Amino acid sequence: MRGHGFLLANYVPGNSLIHRSPLTLKFLLVFSCGLASFIIVDWRVSLAVLGGLAGLFLLAGAGLKRLWTAVRPLAAVLLVIGLFQWWQLGAPTAARIVLNILVCVVAASLLTATTPVQSLLDGVVKAATPFRRFGADPERFALTIGIMLRSIPYIAGTFADVRDSARARGLERNPRALILPVFITAVAFARQTGEALAARGLGDAED
Repeated sequence: MRGHGFLLANYVPGNSLIHRSPLTLKFLLVFSCGLASFIIVDWRVSLAVLGGLAGLFLLAGAGLKRLWTAVRPLAAVLLVIGLFQWWQLGAPTAARIVLNILVCVVAASLLTATTPVQSLLDGVVKAATPFRRFGADPERFALTIGIMLRSIPYIAGTFADVRDSARARGLERNPRALILPVFITAVAFARQTGEALAARGLGDAED
């Protein structure tokens, strides 16, 4: 399977101010952007926030190409959402909704582009530790996120490969030729991951 960057930007080593910022501050930035997406009612404010986040992304040295790679998979979906909301609620509301979604995506990409995966997972464990008294398992939660971060690009890359193969055979309009191979690959990947975890005793409940 080819390597694909989907949904979130990969980590980019660097020594920028954003790289050196505490992980808690980055988490708060992502949380604030997610909260702001429900609060902001003016598309111009959303555009300003998006511009600021994009500027931070570039200042971190992640590059415009990596930013576009993180946003590109959502382009078609955002276009459909924007057109539908424009038809239903008007252009300003449609622009606000689309821009707010992009704000969340760019904020999350800024986090992943400036934070090593292991540091990110360690931060998740630390943040979830207070909930241990309620029966939560921080390590298992971090393991789940780690598997998700590994699985999404794999399955998305598989879909891209299957789509290219179907196009080469003139079957790009055949849903079965697109969906069935991806489904089989996803199930096989899930089984392999589960077997690997079981072989290492990971993910099992403690006695």
